[in-house]
Amino acid sequence: MSHHQPRLEDLLFTRRDFLNRCGMGMGGLALGSILGQTLGLPARAAETADLHPLAPKAPQFAGKAKRVIHLFMNGGPSHVDTFDPKPELTKYHGKELPIHLNTERKTGAAFGSPFGFKKYGKSGIEVSDIFAKTAESVDDMCIIRSMQADVPNHEPSLMLMNCGEARQVRPSMGSWVTYGLGSENQNMPGFITMCPGGYPIQESQNWQSAFLPGVYQGTYIDTKNTEIEKLIENIRTTSVSNKTQRTQLDLLKQLNAEHQRQRQDDAQLEARVQSFELAYRMQMDAADAFDVTREPAAIREMYGEGVQGRQMLIARRLIERGVRFVQVWHGEGQPWDSHEEIEKNHRRLAGECDQAIGALLKDLKQRGMLEDTLVIWGGEFGRTPTVEIPTPGSNNANVKNGRDHNNHGFTMWMAGGGVKGGYVHGATDPFGFAAAEKPVHVHDLHATILKLLGFDHEKLTYRYAGRDFRLTDVHGNVVNELIA
Repeated sequence: MSHHQPRLEDLLFTRRDFLNRCGMGMGGLALGSILGQTLGLPARAAETADLHPLAPKAPQFAGKAKRVIHLFMNGGPSHVDTFDPKPELTKYHGKELPIHLNTERKTGAAFGSPFGFKKYGKSGIEVSDIFAKTAESVDDMCIIRSMQADVPNHEPSLMLMNCGEARQVRPSMGSWVTYGLGSENQNMPGFITMCPGGYPIQESQNWQSAFLPGVYQGTYIDTKNTEIEKLIENIRTTSVSNKTQRTQLDLLKQLNAEHQRQRQDDAQLEARVQSFELAYRMQMDAADAFDVTREPAAIREMYGEGVQGRQMLIARRLIERGVRFVQVWHGEGQPWDSHEEIEKNHRRLAGECDQAIGALLKDLKQRGMLEDTLVIWGGEFGRTPTVEIPTPGSNNANVKNGRDHNNHGFTMWMAGGGVKGGYVHGATDPFGFAAAEKPVHVHDLHATILKLLGFDHEKLTYRYAGRDFRLTDVHGNVVNELIA
């Protein structure tokens, strides 16, 4: 009989150890099978995903889209000044509207759009003159004019649009997509978010992975910078050779593995280990992907100069190299939040990105990539068709030429990735205040996006805190009319 002193680590074991030790490991086998069924994958695929969390995974069924570019016009662009023309609003300009809805701030008379609208393409869809370059691809666009969100506030609306939940901490859409599909390039993050100049409102919560493993969180890039060393800190090392660095990481990996052996449920530790490995691999591909000077001069000229042209071109280069989900924000804070000077501000903002968005759509199409790349455009909500009444004593107290937030009805559009091109879905009322025909809630949009990618939104789940969670929570209906 052995009389050696038992070690503490032999007495303490995790739930997974318990399952493996009970019934000759049958509990562990059952758990592996359950985990595999979470995505509708066999246990062998789930095991591979556990070892290589960003490895490419098959969707639940054949999806038409393989990757996503989300163009986020943070702050809330005005739908009645961009993609939802309202002649009746122009007729009522300066008069009281017969429709009254709750708004965040006090609003007054009807405010007709200062911009002209024109028909484009074979479909003859009307688009504002401030998005003339984008409108050249209108026959590839599916324009949803009946979007709805829950409240007219930036913070909860950003969370709803990005994470499917306005108040509770939930994984972002980009995290869900990379969790479900993995990434086609193991030397790059599966989910990259670009915002020039700093963070948007709610900062990194917009691309959080929440209770999903940390490897699925978005990687933030400040595209205001042009030098690769400033775009991605420490992307190059001069102190040690690649071989020496690999040896160091291998040793670190062994030490971390020993440390993790008794902590198999520590998601933060696993995320840290994965980040070390990914950072090393990024040195190979990232410098190339973000260097737009490697593009032909004609392509760079097509996208245009400036930060928007550069980051749209980077977005195309990233998905071309296998990044699964790329989010492109217009800028720091909430640039599209035009409570005053709607004509001046929207003309400037659209002028910064119109050429680049139009170039992105054309470039993807000429490369044969648009058919399986889903491009999404929009903000967290729209703006009122009525003029905002400034608060007495404020800096803009005497200015009445802006619009308040509007969650009752607004516009978003999608292109490529299996959507119905040259199609307008739904409508707001004659003045653009609220969705009146075929309303599409943000949950419905998310459900439809997941179907385009090959997932049943009710079955792409992750078990946490004793229940299965999904992007659409307990809501959402697929809008099949949007799908070609």
